Amino acid sequence: MIQKINWDEVPEEQVNPSMLRKMVYGDKVMIVKMKFKDGFVVPWHSHENEQISEVISGTIRFWLGEDEEVIDVNAGESLVIPGNVRHKALIIGAVQATDTFSPPRRCLLYTSPSPRDRG
Repeated sequence: MIQKINWDEVPEEQVNPSMLRKMVYGDKVMIVKMKFKDGFVVPWHSHENEQISEVISGTIRFWLGEDEEVIDVNAGESLVIPGNVRHKALIIGAVQATDTFSPPRRCLLYTSPSPRDRG
């Protein structure tokens, strides 16, 4: 289905006291816009989905893989994380970021309505 979406009309979800997000998705891709407070930690996890993380403002420090490689991603930079790669992240400063997932992360679909699910 072809659909035009205005991000200003997508509901913002308070995931926890340090994270806000908005998301839209189709059958094969999901885009998640997020705002984080300084010091927030995304715990170790992995998922089958390929992930591209784009930092709009601030810095996200990622630990990746079994070797726990450390990569700082700053405003204007992106990081491509292949599917099934274990990773965690530390938010440094107030951060705005966008994650793109393919395929969509189904586990996130149960926590936030998509614009295509709202009449």
